[in-house]
Amino acid sequence: MLGLLLVFGVFAPSGEARRSDFKLGNEVFLEKYAYLINGKRVGLVTNQTGVNSQGKSTISVLAEYPHATLTALYGPEHGIDGKAKAGAYVESSMHPTLKIPIYSLYGKTRMPTAKMLENIDVLVFDIQDIGARSYTYISTLNYCMKAAKQNNKTIVVLDRPNPLGGTIVEGPVLEDKYKSFVGVDNLPMTHGMTIGELALFFNRNIGADLHVVPMEGYTRDMIFQDTGLRWVQSSPLIPDLQSVFGYAATGLGEGTGIFQADAFKWIGGKGIDSKKYAALLNKAGLPGVTFIPEKRGSAGGVRLKITNYHAFNPAKTGIYALAYAHSLNKFKVPKSGKTIVMFDKIMGTDKIGKYLSQGLSPQQIEANYAPQLNKFKQERKQYLIYN
Repeated sequence: MLGLLLVFGVFAPSGEARRSDFKLGNEVFLEKYAYLINGKRVGLVTNQTGVNSQGKSTISVLAEYPHATLTALYGPEHGIDGKAKAGAYVESSMHPTLKIPIYSLYGKTRMPTAKMLENIDVLVFDIQDIGARSYTYISTLNYCMKAAKQNNKTIVVLDRPNPLGGTIVEGPVLEDKYKSFVGVDNLPMTHGMTIGELALFFNRNIGADLHVVPMEGYTRDMIFQDTGLRWVQSSPLIPDLQSVFGYAATGLGEGTGIFQADAFKWIGGKGIDSKKYAALLNKAGLPGVTFIPEKRGSAGGVRLKITNYHAFNPAKTGIYALAYAHSLNKFKVPKSGKTIVMFDKIMGTDKIGKYLSQGLSPQQIEANYAPQLNKFKQERKQYLIYN
């Protein structure tokens, strides 16, 4: 596979990685892989999360680098500063000091056009993901890889940690029919892959001239807290790591009346008895989390208290939270017809909706999606960079 050669054999040392050993892909880039951009015009896909361990932006690093020319910037959903609301249209603009274009990839187009790429030789990607399939930064990566392939450009992905870690892989695997910008490929809800590993996975169908610059001192069992990095708010509703971990656990109820609140730290809905809901969830033995009954206005629900971030399984928790909510208030499950409803796009299938309508327990739902999930776990092995 294109791009595998660059990362083959690059593994973190065995045993627990020490924070002093850890380096982001953007810190390894100019030390060891500068040849990929030397003498070339560079376009950078990034936002406010594209910083090194010292907090310096990759925009500044590349703008100051004397052996290449930064000629264009590209921003994903929420804009290059991460401040636009979810789903909000973002206009292209001009960088105030560098006087180079900032092309919006969440405006008139979500894929870089030939015109947007005409003044670059290499496209570099440096954005922090949160480890969930429906978070659109990985969709932007996929679209940029496709655009690079179509326009004969090299694409370089500067690897970053999956904040949820690299061992927990969970949820229904997306089916082709349900591909969208909130589900760009056949991934489960939480995939346990870094942005670089995802790029290699995506490239099985794209065939771009892809190079992944790996991290150093990173192992699969590391969650974001183990890196020693400071979390940079990745979007308006993901201000901190509690929100990162809560996203897939509380944000799955699109169109059901089961909703998240307090930046993905609470889940509930009308007609739910908070105490019964908490009791069901606490009895389920979900790892690394306890549920505190908490009413919000007319809605009953629970606050998630994550007790062990390494053990916590966000997507599994989300499936259980939805199934138990349905058992309590029998919410109407959204169903796809000629158009596919957002609920099924988020799930990556219409099967979860059907299981909920049938009154299946969360354990039964989990058992039903397990075969496809296990198949994915085997497939993903060939795209993993770190031990």
